[in-house]
Amino acid sequence: METVRLNKLLSHQQDILSKIALGLPFEDVLDEICLSIEELIDEKSAKCSILSLNNGQLLHCAAPNIEDGYCQAINGVHIGPNVGSCGTAAYLGERVIVEDIANSSLWADFKDVALKFGLQSCWSTPVISTKSSILGTFAIYHDKPKKPSPFELELIDYFVNFTSIALEKNAEYIKANQLITDLEKSNEKFAAFTKVMPDLTLIISEEGEYMDIYGTTDALLYKSQSDLINKKINDVMPAEDATSIMAVINKTLLTNDVQVFEYELDIDGKIMVFEGRTSPIKDYQSDNPSQRYIVWVARDITTRKKAELEVERLAFYDPLTGLPNRRMLNDKLAAYVENIKQSDVTGALLFLDLDNFKRINDSVGHSAGDEVLVELSKRFNGVVGEKDTLARVGGDEFIILLEYVGDNTESAILESEKIAKIIQSVFYDKFEVGRLAFQVSCSIGICLIDKSNHLTDNILKFADTAMYRSKMKNGNSCSFYDPELQALLENQAELETDIVRAIAHDEFSAYFQPQINANGKITGAEALIRWHHPSKGLIAPNDFIPIAEQNGVIQKLQNTVLRDICILINELNSKQLIDDSFKVSINISQVQFNSTTLKTELLNVVNDYNVNPSNIKLEITESMLSGDIASVISQIDELKQQGFIFSIDDFGTGYSCLTHLSSFSVNELKVDKSFIDKILDKGTGFSIVQTIINLGKSLNLTVVAEGVETEEQFTVLKTMSVDMIQGYLIAKPMNFDDYLCWHQSY
Repeated sequence: METVRLNKLLSHQQDILSKIALGLPFEDVLDEICLSIEELIDEKSAKCSILSLNNGQLLHCAAPNIEDGYCQAINGVHIGPNVGSCGTAAYLGERVIVEDIANSSLWADFKDVALKFGLQSCWSTPVISTKSSILGTFAIYHDKPKKPSPFELELIDYFVNFTSIALEKNAEYIKANQLITDLEKSNEKFAAFTKVMPDLTLIISEEGEYMDIYGTTDALLYKSQSDLINKKINDVMPAEDATSIMAVINKTLLTNDVQVFEYELDIDGKIMVFEGRTSPIKDYQSDNPSQRYIVWVARDITTRKKAELEVERLAFYDPLTGLPNRRMLNDKLAAYVENIKQSDVTGALLFLDLDNFKRINDSVGHSAGDEVLVELSKRFNGVVGEKDTLARVGGDEFIILLEYVGDNTESAILESEKIAKIIQSVFYDKFEVGRLAFQVSCSIGICLIDKSNHLTDNILKFADTAMYRSKMKNGNSCSFYDPELQALLENQAELETDIVRAIAHDEFSAYFQPQINANGKITGAEALIRWHHPSKGLIAPNDFIPIAEQNGVIQKLQNTVLRDICILINELNSKQLIDDSFKVSINISQVQFNSTTLKTELLNVVNDYNVNPSNIKLEITESMLSGDIASVISQIDELKQQGFIFSIDDFGTGYSCLTHLSSFSVNELKVDKSFIDKILDKGTGFSIVQTIINLGKSLNLTVVAEGVETEEQFTVLKTMSVDMIQGYLIAKPMNFDDYLCWHQSY
């Protein structure tokens, strides 16, 4: 390069770099680059253009000697493989030389506008950043066809580097300005937000120093903001509160996770309840990066907590006496029953009903009666133990749940009678209402609670029955649920022994009731337990299954039924009378379903007979799905993984599982017979069955109608698109041999 040009180049380089370094306007720098190369290039007709690339479009940046009309015409053009010199260079990421625009295929869509403005050649070079991204293009135009010389290409590369610096610096400048703008907007929004937000937000250091306070007024602060900023918690709050707060701060920083909690503060003599949320925050102060902080958001929930307490009081407490009501008693009794199943102690439930209390309400009015009830509840509270529960469950009815009255029935009876006499002693003194005085007494019924008597509904019913026995003795006495109960217990003990004997003598067997689909094809059967007693004949399942469950032998009966199922399936298979779609269902009781050994017991039997578990359908009742949802889902899924399928029996008679039905991996719903009996009335029965079938279809479940006894019922069910039916219309339950004959001849 000759000396004169070299000196000019160095001079232009200094000017351009100075403008970039001084941050002069971007447009001025690019114009300087264009003018500089135009002065140094061989051909004096050369005109320079610089375009920037943004979202696939080339935008005009500088072209001081190219007419405005052309610059506007190509401004915003989308890059591509045949978009002139610049569009193609940016698209390919390499230099594109077009010596003659008029005859170039790259300029087919753009040559008219170029030639119109006297531009006949265009050499375009992509401008590439330090991160290898394309920032734009650098182009040299001439007013005649022209090919670049090596010197001109070298000169272009030299000025392309300047252009890259300018474009990259400008991009960083725009980005920085946008960040500043966004930050200012964010700060404005944050300031506006914190002025109106109801929550209190504190920034606190790990030493407990208040750094910043945002939101709400000083009413939620232990002290005013000005008295807290830059002060430490230990210096401004009582020691007990400060210790609790610092413990939360330490836990937040230790776990590096959000903490959610409730706490109380005494602010100006008023106890306030807060919901607190804390989270660690990094780089709060850049001058000390090692310092740790937390953000503490506090919400005043004092009103909400009061409302919750009031709701609880209304839901669980009697508004007149303040005692627990029937709902709370039921909850406590249910929880107590669950606990007592795991222990050997005995509790008791005392049902109290005032004698002739109606005469007080009738003679002097209900307000006087209410005063007596309030006074009575105070007297009861004075004699009932701290661990026991006293509840008012009706107008003049009270219940006392005694958690411990002995380790055996004999001592429990004596202790319960002793406590009943203490309770009756509160009636010795008269009840005064104004100038009137009333002598009141009560009848008490007692039901002992232990492992043999742990059904909540029965406990309440037995105690109520015992209370009426006291009424029959002219009141003012207590009675146990005893004579008839004792006879029942003796009969139950006898039956328990007989069941064990019957199992040993193989007196139990399965009966089978077939199921068919809407087309009349046999699809399966339900296996039902039967007891052929040598002297009493056929004993109904309802008479022995509950006792078998209580006595812990239900699984042995279940194994008998499952054994007969397996034998039947193998026999039908050997005669080629069924395929894999044939299922035999077996009822699973609540006790069995909750057992940890259910899967093992089932698999042991089916494996012994080499039967596929997919041929076995386990029927569970709707009520069994209303307990511990997670546990139920786990039990079902575990058995389904082994191949068993599930059916919900007596569907529609309960309601507890509807909310969660889609969560359970069941295959079938069985419509209870009570609904099928009413299906022909075209009223409620019809609507319920149709609803259940529609529900089953929506959940992709098979629907079986139980208890179908007439052709008319079957016809209606087919119009409802029921999948299968079962009932006397097809056949009654049959023993093994009879069912086999029926199946073969069907």
